[in-house]
This record gives sequence, structure tokens and C-alpha cells, in this order.
Amino acid sequence: MEEYDIVVLGTGAAGLTAAITAHECGARVSIIEKSELVGGTSAWSGGQIWIPNNRQMAELGKIDSAEAAFTYLMSMSNGLIDPVMARAFIETGPEMVAFMEQRSPVRFISVPDFPDYHPEQPGASREGGRTLECPPFPYGELGGWKDKVTVSPYWPDNYITVGETTLCQAVPQPLDMDLRQHRIDNDERGLGQALVGRLLRGCLDRGIEPVVSTRAVELVMTDGAVSGVVVETQGEHRTISTRNVILATGGFENDTQLVRSFLRGPLNISVSVPTNTGDGLRMCMRAGAMLGNMREAWWMPVVEVPTTPVGIQLFTAERTFPGSIMINRAGKRFTNEAANYNAFGAAFHVQDTGSCSFANLPCWVIFNVDFYRKYGFAGGYGDTLEGTAGIPDWLMSADTLAELSERLGIPADALEETVATWNRNVAAGHDPDFHRGASYYDRWWGDPNLRGKVEATLGAIGEGPYIAVEVKSGALGTKGGPLTDIDAQVLSVDMEPMTGLYAVGNTMASPMGMTYGGGGGTLGPAMVFAYRAGRHAATRSDRAKI
Repeated sequence: MEEYDIVVLGTGAAGLTAAITAHECGARVSIIEKSELVGGTSAWSGGQIWIPNNRQMAELGKIDSAEAAFTYLMSMSNGLIDPVMARAFIETGPEMVAFMEQRSPVRFISVPDFPDYHPEQPGASREGGRTLECPPFPYGELGGWKDKVTVSPYWPDNYITVGETTLCQAVPQPLDMDLRQHRIDNDERGLGQALVGRLLRGCLDRGIEPVVSTRAVELVMTDGAVSGVVVETQGEHRTISTRNVILATGGFENDTQLVRSFLRGPLNISVSVPTNTGDGLRMCMRAGAMLGNMREAWWMPVVEVPTTPVGIQLFTAERTFPGSIMINRAGKRFTNEAANYNAFGAAFHVQDTGSCSFANLPCWVIFNVDFYRKYGFAGGYGDTLEGTAGIPDWLMSADTLAELSERLGIPADALEETVATWNRNVAAGHDPDFHRGASYYDRWWGDPNLRGKVEATLGAIGEGPYIAVEVKSGALGTKGGPLTDIDAQVLSVDMEPMTGLYAVGNTMASPMGMTYGGGGGTLGPAMVFAYRAGRHAATRSDRAKI
């Protein structure tokens, strides 16, 4: 029978971090992956981590403190953030970054000016620095593993960093073509590919090769403690003997029954890897774990775009540009369109108590052809359009708002009044209904040529033709799972640590509650608690170095 000190389940950023940490602390580690490819949703992501009070921001002359970050998180808690977990995350974050940089190929650089997602909250970092990312990583260094990392269908270009995009530049500057070609020629990948590539190299350097196409199906518990895990490969089951299992299997967003049972609102589309079906959650439930934060997800509005490889696109930018608004089936605006994507999800969960339905679903983003010519939509542009001729068929269009209303099945007078009210408010320079443009975050998004100004996001909707695109409720992953202590030890229904069982990343009950601190607010806590889990689990090994 196979035997290890620690078995890590999942090869996203959390699982790989836990494996490296545990090995460095003396443990013999195996890492198991359900998919034939490694990296999980981490490899599909922007690859950022949100770590307050980090060394990199201090080197940029930005002032931060653990207390400010704690104040910020707790100001958004609504009773869902455990202050003990929040302090453990904040205080351990810089330590985890230093550990990974000293012991592995992982390197972090600051995304220097990217603000927190709620910059007006007390303790927020409006001037940025808490968000870190990895520089591009040459995939040739992975040897035979370079083609075994899952690649996102949502990022069209893996040869950039977040800091090089219009998201983090005051004025968009195209990447130097020679540098870009160098990266392509040398397969130097940025974003989540850089983070996962570096972590994977760190595992391979230690002889930890992921066992792929293998699904964990059951924990073996003896006298209330972990003694093994049953895994399945091509229909064959085998038991791995271990005293410690670290669950890093992702969330449950791709399991219809679990979504229906736990989430607080509708989830129309998941944009994570399809293997996130709640395997870790089910194993913990069978073992008697206490659950937490089950209603929450990392919400993300999405649009269906039939011209893309997967027919779906994350909807982050166009709704923030001046000249677009969103409306519900009553023809009315219902939220600040420029709000961060996670907070935006709450607007989809508002109930119409009279009709027993969700008030803001279905909903649409509305703009005119002038907007389409200037900003495009989902990669398409209308710079040569004349009227509605040439607008792609999948974009609903009409010459007048009344005609558009008829096509959408909403009251024409309501939509016309909504647009008129919006235009009057734009002319006055503010949005009294939903305060779009009031936040520094709103003004960071929108038109990058107008960054910092309210005009970056407030813009009138001019004459037709008009275009409407339906927007749906999506998620990057779920946030609920077994409750843990500060070392990611899973807690039983009696709130006692379950010996040898750990949960990290989107498998654990997120210590972030319902909020999203800033860019990398998912991966930051995932790596921090994976680091703590790996370190703690290693103490239970006879070879422990700590």
C-alpha cells in the first residue's frame, strides 16, 4: 500500500502551496489531481494574490499595516468574517510570500496602483499595493509538464501580466512587440499560468509529481482521525495510507444539487474548471464536518458570446464604460454598473416578493452604436457600421428604444424614461440613484483615458441604433465548505479539530465571508491558509523539521 505523511488533493495554487510547504517542513508528500491537467481554476485566473502589508508595497513607499487591513475586512463583515481567521490571514500573508520566494521559483511583483475593491471603506488601500502577481514564467522549465497545465478559455492572451493591461495603466500602452514576441518564442506565460507554473516547478524540484486523472472518493477515518484516503483511477479504487489529508479540490459550483441546496441566489453559469463538483465538501460532510459560508460564491456577471471558444465571457469592463447602463425586466436601472464583480452579484439576488421571483433577472446591458464603435463589445467593434447593418446577429439591436423594448418584452415608456433620467444625471455630473462614479474604484475602471474622473464611467446614451445584451449571474467559484481553525484544520460539528484533516482554497469555508478585498482576494487567502495547513500537517510527521 502507498504511504505518505501528507496527501494533498488538488493542484491549484492552494494545493501546490501546501505541498511545497509541507515538504520544506520535512514531510513526505503526494499530490493527487482529478483532471488530466493540473492547475485548476488558479491556472485560469489572473494569478493575483491580495496580501496586505506586503514587502513589495513597502518598497514602493506605500504605507500599510496589519491593523488597517483588519479594520478594512471587518468593516465589510456583516457578521460573516471571523476576526481570529482574519487576523491569521493578515499576519501570515507577508510570511507566506517570503517563504515561497525564498524556497521556490515563485516571485511576486506589486501591481502598484490597483486599488482595493471598496476603497472608501475604513482601512482600505486606495492607492494600491496589496495586490501582487508573478512575472512571466518560461514554461520550457517545466520539461514534460509544460503541456499539462490547464489553459483558460477566457483569457485570450497568456503572454501578459495584469500590470501590463489597461486595467492597471492610466492610459493603455500596447506591450512592446519585441518583448511580446520574445515571450511567445520562449513560451513565457503570465497571469495564472505564471503562478501555477512557478508553483508546479517548485513541486517538481522536490520530486513531487502530481498524480493526474485520479479522483479522491472517500476519507479513511480511524478513531476520529485520518488514516488514509480512497482514490479512483480509470474505475479502479485503491487506498493510500496517510495521517494527513489536505483538501484543495475547489468548490461545488459545477454540481447542480449542491448549488440548489446551498447558494443564496441563482447561479446561471460557472466559469471555473468543470472538475469543481464538491468532492472535498462531500467527503467532509460524510466525516462529520461543520460547514460555513455555504450561501456565498465569488460572484461574476457573465454574458453568452457565441463567437468565443466556450460561448461565455466574463463581464467586467463594458458595463463600466461611459454610455452603457443595465436594466431589469421592468426597464429600470437596478444597481451601480461599475461596482466590483463580486459585489455586483448581490444585485441578482434581490427578490420581488410579489411575484416570488428575482427582481433583476433577466437583465440586459444597453448601449448605442456610437458606444460599440468606440469601445466594442466582447472583442467585436463597429467602426464601419452604418445603422444596424453589420451588427452581429447575436447582439440584439433596434433603431429606437421603443423597438428595442418590444424585442426585450419590457415597457417602452419605462426604458425611455430610464435613459432620459440617466442622461440628465450624466449632464449634472452625478448618479443620485446608485452613485456610479462616486467611488474611486468606479473611476479606476471605465475609460482608461479618463481615469480618475467621473467621466471615466458616466456617459450619456445618445441616438440609436441601440444594442442590448443579456447578462447572467455567474461565479468564479463557491466560498462555502468545512469550517476550519487558523491552521486550516477541519472542525467537526462539535467544533473540535478533526485530526489530520485540512481544507484550503475554495474547499474551505472562506474566511472572507461575503466580501472580496481586492484583486487576488481569492488566491491570497487560499495560499496563506495552504501554507499554514502544510506547515501544521508536517508537524505530525516523524521527519518534521519544525
